[in-house]
Amino acid sequence: MKVVFFGTPHFAVPTLQILLATPEVDVLAVVTQPDKRRSRGSQLDPSPVKSLALAHNLPIWQPERVKKDADTLAFLRQAQADLFVVVAYGQILSQEILDMPALGCVNVHASLLPQYRGAAPIQWSLYNGDAVTGVTTMQMEAGLDTGPMLLKAEVPIELLDNADRLARTLSTVGAELLLKTVVKLGRQQIQAVPQNDAESTYAPLIQKEDYVLDWSRSAIALHNQIRGFFPNCMAQFRGQDLKIIATAPVGDRYWDQLPPSFTVLEHNWPALYPGEGKPGEIVSIAKHIGPIIQTGDGFLLLQQVQLSGKRAQSGWDFANGMHLLAGEMLGNGNA
Repeated sequence: MKVVFFGTPHFAVPTLQILLATPEVDVLAVVTQPDKRRSRGSQLDPSPVKSLALAHNLPIWQPERVKKDADTLAFLRQAQADLFVVVAYGQILSQEILDMPALGCVNVHASLLPQYRGAAPIQWSLYNGDAVTGVTTMQMEAGLDTGPMLLKAEVPIELLDNADRLARTLSTVGAELLLKTVVKLGRQQIQAVPQNDAESTYAPLIQKEDYVLDWSRSAIALHNQIRGFFPNCMAQFRGQDLKIIATAPVGDRYWDQLPPSFTVLEHNWPALYPGEGKPGEIVSIAKHIGPIIQTGDGFLLLQQVQLSGKRAQSGWDFANGMHLLAGEMLGNGNA
């Protein structure tokens, strides 16, 4: 099967790798986003997909706007591909492009469609505290993630998963699911199923205000926000911005969901438990573990933080280095 691959970030790399390793698949070329400059004056960086394509001597196309780029469109027409595979490419394909390959365009989407159509399905699934997510392969059409579904694979979400960790898992699952999809399409062994629009939800791009922490919210809601919008959620401490990178909700309702490394904290909890504090208050500091914060409902352990202008550090190093005291307050973040 002749395939043109469209993709850009690390999430797309395992799918391209598995296609390149499959003898029945001939990857004709890669279409990816233009190289990006890290900062003013620095060199241009290729996308992760481009780096892999270079290593395999594949033809690479990097149009600013794929729908308008005459050279790229001419190549895609002449390629006579059986299939276009699209994984987190970053541009919307025109109907003209969607109609080019004999078997159409197949997309790997990181949700169980029709849930979480849009740009940030992994982040919003974590933010909403879902217990299960997954990957869907679908036939692409002009609408945003509205095409008929081909195959699905479910993935459980653990309490301490964050957007980065979950994306790595889903990228591997998605690559395997895409290969199954391609094989079944080639053998005409798959039937597309239309999505039920009434069941759809939307996962928009993350905005600056989504990173703002409000300590009056519950511990689990804050934890889900922090891990969903990893690693950028913000609070205030002693008049400085404090990035909260990793947390864990702690207390009797969570011990059985936390890994064995939290057993020592569970055993010491009766001595650490101080009673109710104010939202944002450092109510206790667990030795060699980190500060425990009162929220609007429950307690949150700070596992990793980063003060403005400093490197990220563990919650315990932060408590030690800043000489934290029980009773100090964390403020809400600023938009």
